[in-house]
Amino acid sequence: MLNWALTFLIVALIAGALGFGGIAGEAAWVAHVLFVVFLVLFLVSLISGRRMPRV
Repeated sequence: MLNWALTFLIVALIAGALGFGGIAGEAAWVAHVLFVVFLVLFLVSLISGRRMPRV
């Protein structure tokens, strides 16, 4: 998930540098959404991974 977010971020930066504002905006938005999803899933895995085993 993080790899896709970084890929879209790089696409947005390149498109912005070349003057493609619409594509850069959409790619940045997708990168932002994917990064937020990554953070949420990461936090859920941290919380669920620290459970104590039942005795």
